Amino acid sequence: MAQFLFFLLAVVCVASVFGMIISKNQAYSALFVILTFTCTAGLFALLDAPFIAVIQLIIYAGAIMVLFIFVIMMIDVRKGIAPEKKKWTLVFASGIAVILLIELIVAFKMAFSPLSTSPSQAIGNPSDLGYLLFTKYLYPFEITSILIITALVGAIILVKKKEKE
Repeated sequence: MAQFLFFLLAVVCVASVFGMIISKNQAYSALFVILTFTCTAGLFALLDAPFIAVIQLIIYAGAIMVLFIFVIMMIDVRKGIAPEKKKWTLVFASGIAVILLIELIVAFKMAFSPLSTSPSQAIGNPSDLGYLLFTKYLYPFEITSILIITALVGAIILVKKKEKE
């Protein structure tokens, strides 16, 4: 049953990602992303990581998507904002595609290597995650919080400027 659920969630997740990429309507793209996040949470639950699954639902499918939908509603979709097509964007996108392809190959090699068959620690335990977050990963955690606060202040400033116009 778990294997069937895994394949079902994986297929729905990949299909929703393709739906998000293909969709021309921004609101539908956001809904496809919510479906992707929900399927990812289901995959975490299948990995016996219930804490990470719930956090995935609350943070990404909940809070982050509310922000995305808020931004979509602020943009006038009828006008559309067509980005300028420049030559360097194709070069930049190709470089990122190559990097992601290399990462995918490395991930597949690591996934099917004999060393990865038995995980040494259980994932998703809140006490272990908290310990790691506030000891080994304290600086990245604090830098991320500063970046989030900076983005929030920037969004507020942009909204205030738009209200004055």
